Amino acid sequence: MPNTTLTGQVAVSRAPGGSLNVRDDLPPTQHYIAGAFDAVDHSGPRTDVVDPSTEQVIAAVPQGTAADVDRAVAAAVAAKDSWARLVPKERSTLLHRIADRIERNSEVLARLESANTGKPFEVSNDDVAGTVDTFRFMAGALRATTSMAAGDYAENHLSVILREPLGAVGVVTPWNYPLLMAAWKIAPILAAGNTVVIKPSEQTPLTTLKFAELVGDLLPAGVLNVVSGLGATVGARLTEHPDIDMIALTGSVGSGKAVARGAADTLKRVHLELGGKAPVVIFADADLDDAAVSLRAASYWNSGQECGAACRILVHESVAEAFTRKLVEQVSTFVVGEPGAGDDVEIGPLVSKAHFERVTAYLERAAQQGITAAIGGAALDRPGYFVAPTVLVGVPDGAECAREEIFGPVVTVETFTDEDEAIRRANDVPFGLSASVWTENARRSHEVAARIDAGTVWVNSHLVLANEVPWGGFKGSGYGRDLSIYALDDYSRTKHVMHNHGR
Repeated sequence: MPNTTLTGQVAVSRAPGGSLNVRDDLPPTQHYIAGAFDAVDHSGPRTDVVDPSTEQVIAAVPQGTAADVDRAVAAAVAAKDSWARLVPKERSTLLHRIADRIERNSEVLARLESANTGKPFEVSNDDVAGTVDTFRFMAGALRATTSMAAGDYAENHLSVILREPLGAVGVVTPWNYPLLMAAWKIAPILAAGNTVVIKPSEQTPLTTLKFAELVGDLLPAGVLNVVSGLGATVGARLTEHPDIDMIALTGSVGSGKAVARGAADTLKRVHLELGGKAPVVIFADADLDDAAVSLRAASYWNSGQECGAACRILVHESVAEAFTRKLVEQVSTFVVGEPGAGDDVEIGPLVSKAHFERVTAYLERAAQQGITAAIGGAALDRPGYFVAPTVLVGVPDGAECAREEIFGPVVTVETFTDEDEAIRRANDVPFGLSASVWTENARRSHEVAARIDAGTVWVNSHLVLANEVPWGGFKGSGYGRDLSIYALDDYSRTKHVMHNHGR
């Protein structure tokens, strides 16, 4: 076990051996098209894949072109009819086999994810387990889809409602959960009978490519295709491609707007899971100890690089001081370090230099505005893109740090005086992905949850997810639902067939 010291109010753990050695775990760094890794010569530009704990290059992947996307889309289109014709039992069996394959290779996937993103093993292992469960759930759900009952709704005419695949679906996934977000898209898309072309983030493509390497032999050629590259090229071509029937994105609000605009010309369906700025409304009667312990995880999971993170706390003025003290005590127990530094590491680096500079700039501007860091508040003086877990206090209504998505280990604390003010301010952001309400008053919890404009509202908890329930937002957080049977609905279409049986 490495030595642990206290630096800048948080415990910092350093691995004696440096970065994770994943050279033997790496997938082929080529596009995966029509059931094989690309044999096409990619002598053009490549993107370095960087370990954010050490700032060292792990690998390099090709910057795909529009022509690469066209080849992948052609493969998906060629495969879509035969894949759609499989009966649910056959598709279900294949999805279960994918889940089994991922489970058997969970250690290598977790190592790759941690090396590429800097995630502590606790987070990477949870991502892999979530990936397995996502495929298992969709494998079962596709065999039990329901719709309106067949019947005569017009005299002497029998109506039958069919649910059909859309066809070929384009997917763009983010850098914060590369494997898990790929699974959240791929599993329901395949379960509903579609084929897929996916563009992983150019910063974190390794586990998506590894996924293709591990499960490619289980699927007919062309059902799953992976093209690496930049959003402005690969993502844009996927979005505008006339043979893509739907584009699904998890990413920033800016990326979502670009996808929606690009899809407009072909009138293709759009599925957007975008950013968040989750309000956490803590009333005076809340269990403050429970809230502080729960938010320790829900605010800082994956170093706060989580669209549903409990990042914006609104606490009743009468208990604000007591709650803040309890939260700071919880945050002070975090151990920050690279994944190989030990099992006690809970906070890793931010994913990239650019994102590190973005988050620290928010902290610098907050300090200039007179906002105080009760703990943290700056980068850690060490290699890698590490920012200390931070609690900002004295945050005025409307402050930049409380309205914009920082996407790092940063939590803001504001106060309110009454219920109406709390709800108004909770809703006064462009996002509407998630929120939580903390109170022992059952009547209040129902009413406040109903009045908060977010796709998921937790009561006396935060960031608890399950494959059986939907995930998605309102307002600037996008539209469409991941997880649950609602995702299957999103990736399919209904057809009404009416038979005249009059005699």
